[in-house]
Amino acid sequence: MNTGWKIFATSIVVVALLSFLLVPNPPPPPEQVQREDEPQAQQDGLVFYCAAGIQKPVSEVAEEYQKIYGVPVQLQYEGSGTLLSKITVARRGDIYLAADISYINIAKEKGLVAESIPLSHLHPVIAVKKGNPKKISGVADLLREDVRTALANPDAASVGKLTRKLLTKSGEWDQVKAAAKVFKPTVNEVAIDIKIGTVDAGIIWDSTARQYAELETVEIPLFQEAVKTTTVAILKSSGHPQAALRFCRYLGARDRGLKNFKKWGFDPVEGDKWAETPELVLYSGGVNRVAIQETIKEFQRREGVKVTTAYNGCGILTGQIMAGENPDGYFACDVSFMHQVADRFQPSQDVSQTGIVIALQKGNPKDIKNLEDLTAEGLKIGVANDKQSALGSLTRRLLEQMKLYEKITKNVRAQTPTADLLVNQLRTGSLDAVIVYAANCSQVLDSVELIRIEHRAASAVQPIAVSLKTDYPHTMSRLIEAIRSAKSKARFTSAGFDWRVDE
Repeated sequence: MNTGWKIFATSIVVVALLSFLLVPNPPPPPEQVQREDEPQAQQDGLVFYCAAGIQKPVSEVAEEYQKIYGVPVQLQYEGSGTLLSKITVARRGDIYLAADISYINIAKEKGLVAESIPLSHLHPVIAVKKGNPKKISGVADLLREDVRTALANPDAASVGKLTRKLLTKSGEWDQVKAAAKVFKPTVNEVAIDIKIGTVDAGIIWDSTARQYAELETVEIPLFQEAVKTTTVAILKSSGHPQAALRFCRYLGARDRGLKNFKKWGFDPVEGDKWAETPELVLYSGGVNRVAIQETIKEFQRREGVKVTTAYNGCGILTGQIMAGENPDGYFACDVSFMHQVADRFQPSQDVSQTGIVIALQKGNPKDIKNLEDLTAEGLKIGVANDKQSALGSLTRRLLEQMKLYEKITKNVRAQTPTADLLVNQLRTGSLDAVIVYAANCSQVLDSVELIRIEHRAASAVQPIAVSLKTDYPHTMSRLIEAIRSAKSKARFTSAGFDWRVDE
């Protein structure tokens, strides 16, 4: 049988295997997505530390959620900074909502919070009584002797902290601080003082001002540019993380909790669509399977969601996306295939890298030392299909750059959409050598040998991205965070990848 017929025969086998590979992994069994801690949460309730300025929409959503799902939410309102101090000391509770994401970032640095979900955007304004009787037009007017000013405490409230930062940068803080008549622990208390006439002006959030018909705002460029994101996070101290996440997903859903934010004058983010059990579809290059499968299982259990993962050659997956398929996320084998569908996804993030190697039977019976040796007459070589997989495309590019493509192709006896098929044929003795990713062989190093290819083109970088059309952009983003986490790093390195997140 000549080479052409051998490749044709191999292709028949590949088609049969491909029909199996194209079927996505089935959804996880019910026990992986059941709301395991909700019965206990219904009994204990969720302890929720909430920034005082966000009280009105949050209290409504919490009451609504309890009526529907039977989970009581115990709300504690104070300034974002005061709450963070309390959480740091107490190390208890389930949820923390800060008016300014900087407090969530501090909490992450302290190891206090896990997942976070954005809720709304806001920025500081100068608030005055309706009609602006003192004719205040900017920060300089707060220094006038006839103007009584209230500020939020910078060490207790997020708007106070931001005010201090912005006015320090502009060189006005010391004067404004000295002129202020009173400092309040929460933004709401500043707004109330203006409302009842105790003071003439104060610096509060634009969303807070909209909640009081008696107030109007004075916008200044310095403050308008300082847009912050109200963010809710699940505390690592939570005894009911799945129930807490479910409530926070409800709070941050565009067709549930965020409707209350808009009602109360907030500028909500474009949240996820609400679903009791969201179902995500992730397209992933086959090389990534071993590294991510445990992370995905853990994510499903913690979040109470389903993730259906379709593993295949990236040429096939990219073709499906270009033909109209719309997965929630795509984890490509190489950046070159992500580039082909970049217009359908948010900017991608690199996760890992793996080299392209020559894999041989144990003991290297054919005495192969480099790519040039694969041109020897009589060898049976396997490569990935350059139309169906990233590996095949990269292999062809590599061989063409080294001017070996035609010479090695005459020995090719198998072309497959995924490298695991090549490795299996190598192990059974059907092939003498295969060109695959190093990561494809991490679990079979007891039965194969690897030769590193020293060439700049002999490498692939694996990026991951969220679809622009997904109904669950924030849930998908949290899955990507899990895949790019420190815990996930150990799984990638043990699977033969180099870690790229830290870069």
